[in-house]
Amino acid sequence: MTLPPVDLRSEAVMVDRLSDDLEPTPEAAWERIVALRPADYARTRNAIDGAVSGLSPYLTHGIVSVPEVYAGVAARHPLDPQHKFVFELGWREYFRHVWAHRGDAILDSLHPGPLPDDAYERTMPVDIRTAATGVPAVDEAVRVLYATGTLHNHARMWLASYVVHLRKVHWRAGADWLYGHLLDGDLASNHLSWQWVAGTGSNKPYLFNAENVARYAPAAWHSPGSVIDVDYERLNELARRTETVAFGGVPAVSEPALLARPSESFGARAPESSDVEGREVWLLHPWQLGALPTGLSAGTRVIGVAVAEFHHAWPWNDRRWRFVGRRMAELADGCWYGDAATIGAALRRARRVRTFSEPHIAPWLPGWAECDGRPTLFPAVGRRCDSFSKWWSMASKRRAP
Repeated sequence: MTLPPVDLRSEAVMVDRLSDDLEPTPEAAWERIVALRPADYARTRNAIDGAVSGLSPYLTHGIVSVPEVYAGVAARHPLDPQHKFVFELGWREYFRHVWAHRGDAILDSLHPGPLPDDAYERTMPVDIRTAATGVPAVDEAVRVLYATGTLHNHARMWLASYVVHLRKVHWRAGADWLYGHLLDGDLASNHLSWQWVAGTGSNKPYLFNAENVARYAPAAWHSPGSVIDVDYERLNELARRTETVAFGGVPAVSEPALLARPSESFGARAPESSDVEGREVWLLHPWQLGALPTGLSAGTRVIGVAVAEFHHAWPWNDRRWRFVGRRMAELADGCWYGDAATIGAALRRARRVRTFSEPHIAPWLPGWAECDGRPTLFPAVGRRCDSFSKWWSMASKRRAP
């Protein structure tokens, strides 16, 4: 879904930039792993300024794996298998489980929500995209998102709930918009989370109010007197009515551009068969940027790829392109950006091509390379589970302590 461009000039907005320009390295990820205190995480994780891990960009891009994160934390702290932190690692793998079983169906409503799909608008309102809704909790979330490329999970839920249930915007429009601006954007985690909030992937819509915000967020986020300053019974009524809460405030921020191709600083060039002809190749992609596998044969060419078809459908902001590009340049002998047919034709000249499997580019990857499975913390559950609790019951029992 393509959004119309927004490029509105405004006064600079001061926001928390602690997450800006994260170092895309395993060392930076391990600093966060070592610093994590599971007890503090469990106690404060719902607070906007709580002791969260900050690891999601590193996990999304494969700089570290879920098993590595678990092992690194468990080596320093007792970590019960039912601990909240393990639970959250499980959610990441559960979303991938759903994607594996449902495929592109995760991009459509899994079942009906509070209202029919056609009751919702299909474009994101400009006032939301420019932090001008007049609801501080929503506007602060948009400011932080644009300034840092990250957003606390609780803030993502508030933002999605406001978009869907009060502004009557279809969850898919909101999910597509948010994905483009996230440094840790993952189609399964992002879009299925929006469905959970929308009530199309859960038993009821997720709702929040000003009291909830005041409990978990700093003062700048508090929203007394706003449209969310009502009780949950009223919010539930609003979610099930077709009327929208209209607002058209003065734009406060400009929306960063979303790019279908990397800038020149990424260092990518068109695929060239001469780079790989007759050679063994380890193929890097943006979701597999950890240490190279041990045991690669001498002379193996490491080639990074970005697939034009994917990025035209799912553009990224420049921050994410830079994050991926810096890490890929450290690992690869060369980086390609091109359409799938051109990449495939170049790789056919190689003697052998290997990589890790990845659903984001699953339509093309198996045709190019031998695909190894991505490391997981929990064993695969063969039967499709339509709720996390069912999946958790099966997966956690199979996992070795």
